[in-house]
Amino acid sequence: MSELVKGKATICIPNYKTLDFTRLCLRSIRRFTKYPYEVIIVDNDSRDESLEYLKDLSWIRLIEQQGGSELTGSYAEATALDLGLQMCSTEFFIVMHSDTFVKKDNWLNELIGYFGDNESVSCVGSDKIELTPRWRVLLKKATDFKAFKRKILRDRQAMRRFRYHNRTICCIYRTDILRRGNLSFLMGRDEGLTAGQKLYFELVDHGYKTVELPPSIMGQYVYHLAHATQVVNPQEFALRKKAIRKCNRILDKVLSLEIIQDILRDESLDS
Repeated sequence: MSELVKGKATICIPNYKTLDFTRLCLRSIRRFTKYPYEVIIVDNDSRDESLEYLKDLSWIRLIEQQGGSELTGSYAEATALDLGLQMCSTEFFIVMHSDTFVKKDNWLNELIGYFGDNESVSCVGSDKIELTPRWRVLLKKATDFKAFKRKILRDRQAMRRFRYHNRTICCIYRTDILRRGNLSFLMGRDEGLTAGQKLYFELVDHGYKTVELPPSIMGQYVYHLAHATQVVNPQEFALRKKAIRKCNRILDKVLSLEIIQDILRDESLDS
């Protein structure tokens, strides 16, 4: 692998049958990103109009991953991110969900600024970005009896799964650190961990510094529509009715915002 390009980032986004979200995600990146960047989209065997849309974009690098029924859930995401990492030739590698939308000018300059001059800082990210009122989030944590039970029973394996990690919703990594450690987003699959979870544990356990932004701070830069892929593909994913109702409420709220409507109307962002 040739030397990484300094002062440039690669944004990697897995896509699976989310035309409207992927289009909004990409357009928002084009509108608000001033830092030098390139985009890699890894399509997880969509075979639909979202793939046709991506094929028409000349400014992205499209990787078509074919695997049929094997490409599902976190496994599909992790394999897509690993493919993107293999193709990355820049100093920073950014992972992002297709239902994550940039909302702030110069967002990437500011997030990369958290690395500072400390080359031992391996990544910058956050936990889940909640769009629900803070009082609801706090109430949910206070009444999470399953988490309380795990602490009481000291279930080590269960606790490991619930250990803090920066989410792949939007997370920035130093590419060279991932390469030197031979790290993969697929690590931990046999342990029931999600994409990038064990990778993050490895970074922390090997002494690399990480920046864990409060979700309220990350939320100043991006929106995230949790479970949106599952909601728009109900024939392939099973979600509880409560989760579907919550996601639809958030969808309606975010998609009705004027800034989002402006981006959706601006077709020039595709070219």
